[in-house]
Amino acid sequence: MDELTLRPWGAGDLPLLQRANAPAMTAHLNGSESDAQVEERHARYLPLNASGEAHMSVILDRGSPVGSIGFWPVRWRDTDAWEAGWFVLPEAQGRGIAARAVELIIAQAQASTDPGERRMLVAFPGVDNAASNAVCRRAGFAHVGSVVEEFRGAALAVNEWALDLRETHPGNA
Repeated sequence: MDELTLRPWGAGDLPLLQRANAPAMTAHLNGSESDAQVEERHARYLPLNASGEAHMSVILDRGSPVGSIGFWPVRWRDTDAWEAGWFVLPEAQGRGIAARAVELIIAQAQASTDPGERRMLVAFPGVDNAASNAVCRRAGFAHVGSVVEEFRGAALAVNEWALDLRETHPGNA
């Protein structure tokens, strides 16, 4: 039995973002944020989640927080889409947690999307982030290109992964 669950991001979850802001966790994201930036991001998550505009969740493994995952609206290649992002704390990495959490948000995104709106779920892991790229591949995303974007004040080369929410994917068949 899988004991991995998601729960909505809450007011008490700032420490999880603070732990994820360590240099080892942000190496594929152009480095860490300032304490103030982490606090601002946490404050942004709360009303976005409450309004349903974004879907930010804490990943729980047997009830213990081990990471975060979410999806939010984005404009991608002239199309309204959902963008997904996640992290798993170092002590929980290597156990397939991110891949299982992505399967759960695929189902959430499918349930929250009208057939004519936001039919695509996209993810943009760094080109050198082998683990996150493998998660995308395992979840059924298609690699559609690579781009260089500005992120945290510097250029960041990312892979573009896309998944059509109208189709059946591994983990939700």
